[in-house]
Amino acid sequence: MFAYNDGGREASGFKGSTGDCVCRAIAIAAGRDYQTVYDELAYLCSMTLTAHSHPRTGIHKSIYRPYLEELGFEWHPIMKIGSGTTVHLMPGELPRGVLIARLSKHLCAVIDGVAHDTHDPSRGGTRCVYGYWTRP
Repeated sequence: MFAYNDGGREASGFKGSTGDCVCRAIAIAAGRDYQTVYDELAYLCSMTLTAHSHPRTGIHKSIYRPYLEELGFEWHPIMKIGSGTTVHLMPGELPRGVLIARLSKHLCAVIDGVAHDTHDPSRGGTRCVYGYWTRP
């Protein structure tokens, strides 16, 4: 299942499409203002040597992982190297509640099994979930 949700991006004055899935997913799952999340992530990106990381075009996990931990999120890995796909982005395969699912080159807020994003990232229920972030 899918629900359109830009996390407050348009309300913050941003237009067009872009690769801001990290910022969007965090704003939705944490219930935080999109602009605040964007600014904080932009600052963290500017303080690192990680090439090509920016809230508008994509952020490396070495930047967003500590940020999520600071917000109180906990990582729950699902896949290990060579284990194969065991969980897909579809209702019933992820726990209920609010979480951020880590997919291939994408983060997505999921609320009670419903993906909240600007597009349906499920690939018809075949999209593999590597793990997810939750707040206790």
